[in-house]
Amino acid sequence: MQNVKITGVGSYIPSTVIKNDDFLDNKFFTPSEAKYESVQSEIIKKFKDITGIEERRYVDKSKNTSDIAAIAAQKAIEHAKIDPETLDYVIVAHNYGDIQDGTQQSDMVPNIAARVKSILKIKNPSCVAYDLIFGCPGWIEGCIHSKSFIDSGIAKRTLVIGAETLSRVVDPHDRDSMIYADGAGATILEGSKDTADTSGILTHKTASFTYKESKYIFFNKSYSPERYDDRGYIKMHGRRIYNFALTEVPKAMKACFDESKEDISNLKRIFIHQANEKMDEAIVRDFFKLYGKEVPEDVMPMSINKLGNSSVATIPTLFNLYMNGDYGEPLKKGDIVMFASIGAGMNINAITYRT
Repeated sequence: MQNVKITGVGSYIPSTVIKNDDFLDNKFFTPSEAKYESVQSEIIKKFKDITGIEERRYVDKSKNTSDIAAIAAQKAIEHAKIDPETLDYVIVAHNYGDIQDGTQQSDMVPNIAARVKSILKIKNPSCVAYDLIFGCPGWIEGCIHSKSFIDSGIAKRTLVIGAETLSRVVDPHDRDSMIYADGAGATILEGSKDTADTSGILTHKTASFTYKESKYIFFNKSYSPERYDDRGYIKMHGRRIYNFALTEVPKAMKACFDESKEDISNLKRIFIHQANEKMDEAIVRDFFKLYGKEVPEDVMPMSINKLGNSSVATIPTLFNLYMNGDYGEPLKKGDIVMFASIGAGMNINAITYRT
């Protein structure tokens, strides 16, 4: 097998900033369409205390998921200094496709990856473009697909993108709408047969819990009793997800890391899906507890406070920002890091990676 490593990173962070106070005029209702007794400012303060989110980014009206995915991809291509015609796969992880502003009609024909390939003006018909619908863990799963393609010899170089415009599918009458954001992150992955180079994906694990958990994140009508139609919006059972995540994600991360045969003391950073600050902190705390250790300082960089939860885009965006020096001490050659995520399905995955 070859070493499969990330050779280029890029991201697109929308310029429109939506602060928590921008939700002060929203009328939030419970799933049973009852109005909350708490005043709006108290709801928002409690939201900030739990999620850590102070603001989030929304795309402008002219852009769709495929547009921002292509922007992030172009940056990754330029960072890797490659000819895009040499890409064997364009894999785009998302969940809702292109949604024109004001419509909420999901458009996925042709698929988003095909649109991105077209925007990038890649002519090579052997460059296969496909979408990956896997919830928030989609970008990690795309990297895992890439490793399999490269290990098998059918690919040498891939482009994996995570992109989402969740602002187009949120219910303004659901307090959970404050969690969601827009963004895109992209990575170039390549194989190397250089035996002296040990960087790249060391191990990976994926699991899908669908028997009881598949509808923890779902689509449903607005919570407002005054709604004018029954169009769907993103919904979730937050408490169920929180409990499930704390039970299953640390175990999956440990199984992935143990397979690498690395010492846990060598794990420098964990790039975890930016879902909820308190939940992510609890996951990482319980992960290290499985080794009888305390959480090392600065092991988990976080971007959710300023960027919100952009689903599949959170990890590649955070990784790009970190590599640009925005979130702490730069990684050194040979450092061990982990990518981990949980999302709709319920799907869980993780990668142990040597820089």
